[in-house]
Amino acid sequence: MARRKKVYEGTAKILYEGPEPGTLIQYFKDDSATPGTAPQGGLEGKGVLNNRLSEFFMSGLNAIGVPTHFIRRINMREQLVRMCEIVPLEVVVRNFAAGGITTRLGIPEGTPLPRPIVEYYYKDDKLGNPLVSEEHIIAFGWANQQDLDDMVALALRVNDFMSGVMLGVGIRLMDFRLEVGRIWEGDFMRLIVADEISPDSCRLWDTRGLEAPDREGFVREPGPLADVYTELARRLGVLPSNVTHTTKPTLIN
Repeated sequence: MARRKKVYEGTAKILYEGPEPGTLIQYFKDDSATPGTAPQGGLEGKGVLNNRLSEFFMSGLNAIGVPTHFIRRINMREQLVRMCEIVPLEVVVRNFAAGGITTRLGIPEGTPLPRPIVEYYYKDDKLGNPLVSEEHIIAFGWANQQDLDDMVALALRVNDFMSGVMLGVGIRLMDFRLEVGRIWEGDFMRLIVADEISPDSCRLWDTRGLEAPDREGFVREPGPLADVYTELARRLGVLPSNVTHTTKPTLIN
């Protein structure tokens, strides 16, 4: 078997040249996407679960007309995706206060936001992926105003889909991050959802059993899923057999 050419390797994934022009093979590793949240050597089976979960979400988005880079799953750890130019921004959508916004603005964790808030973070690990404004983005040429308008529209459509899917299985989508890519179809450029959608890019809180009081009469408050990868895959019906582990969800700043 011919050795594949590696195009890029990140913390949680590896990209290889695809079998056809304009395609890539995305391989999901077991390593944590956030340093310090996983034991050394990674989490056994995490890449398998994230591959299945990202397939589930990306396929669902494709089916409702939200364009993504996903083509098909190849095997337990790999999927075929469209090659695209990644916009150097993380697009974060917040539905509830959690993480960095609670410390920046003093909002109690878990507070419902009046409407979904879209934030941009410049993709640079050395700088800690700083929060940036639309003025920064346009001034430095990372995207233009039309791109930003399209990214907001894309992110909010993803949020509607994801929130509904999660609520249906008793999970609150607190916030999530997206990566967006540019593709060209002739002279026409459009933006698509790229990278992955998995627990690595979402903050998820469990809402099941909140109505029933505990033995002391208190109603339980929603909180993070204890085993986010396995539990989410189980509830969505995409859990492969013989894959189990326990870890915490990735937190978005």
